[in-house]
Amino acid sequence: MLSRVANHIYWMERYLERAENTARLIQVNTHLLLDLPRNVTLGWEPIIDMLSFRDVFYDLYKEADEKSVIKFMVTDTNNPGSIINCLAAVRENARIIREIIPSEAWEQINNLYIAAKADGQSVLTRRHRFNCLHRIIVANQTITGLLGGTMLRGEGYAFLRLGRHLERTDMTSRIIDVRSASLLPDLSPEQSAFENIQWMGVLKSLTAYQMYRQEMRIRINRADVLEFLINNKQFPRSLQHGLMQIGKCLLELPNSQSISQQVEALSEELQKLDTHELTQDRLHEVIDDIQLGVVKIHQSINSQYF
Repeated sequence: MLSRVANHIYWMERYLERAENTARLIQVNTHLLLDLPRNVTLGWEPIIDMLSFRDVFYDLYKEADEKSVIKFMVTDTNNPGSIINCLAAVRENARIIREIIPSEAWEQINNLYIAAKADGQSVLTRRHRFNCLHRIIVANQTITGLLGGTMLRGEGYAFLRLGRHLERTDMTSRIIDVRSASLLPDLSPEQSAFENIQWMGVLKSLTAYQMYRQEMRIRINRADVLEFLINNKQFPRSLQHGLMQIGKCLLELPNSQSISQQVEALSEELQKLDTHELTQDRLHEVIDDIQLGVVKIHQSINSQYF
């Protein structure tokens, strides 16, 4: 396989996963507005921080209010991480490798981009936002299932899964870090019960709420949510599961031993964590280490294969 083809497959799946995760975040934040009392302010700025686009946002907008953040994260072509730009990148990468992926997948990707562009104004209103974002999530899941059910199990499919799990691991770490720290920063003692709603929002951002209840069988609390999202090997969006899948993908590729060692080292670091002892400052340090580790793994993949 040509390295440029592998590169396009890898980035097509990364951008597809990024668009879906961004849609999930916005959808959950919108739902939280309905669950909180009126005197509790819901922060929209953390969504910008998750993708590290704070400087870009404030170059374009004065205030991180709901409408500005939604526009910036969904339809603004000046934001390299917006959903519409991610889907445009998916479409361009898929166009270049049309002979590698099933034609049905290319049609789905093309249709998704066209539909998202047509929904550009509707998604800004609360009335239509859920349906617009839901269409993006379902379409992405359809494309992922289509690729999984039809692609040859060769190196191309290994690079596709590698991109998906690396992006998913990175996004999960960002969600844990930023949402847990600053979603509801100003709760009074009387409103402490709403902290559970915050952690429920973290789980729902990753479609993890039902699986958490099924696996943990206890009430929602910070330490157990962190343990589930960091170290549960069975949940597909946990950090540990993502690293485990990255390791499996690398086994299918040549000359991957040194990268596999980086993945194993990061996985071992996570296993040593005691989530009941993690203060917010320490959690932030751990997540920084994880994100740095993910970046190094990407750089090694890029250097070795692309």
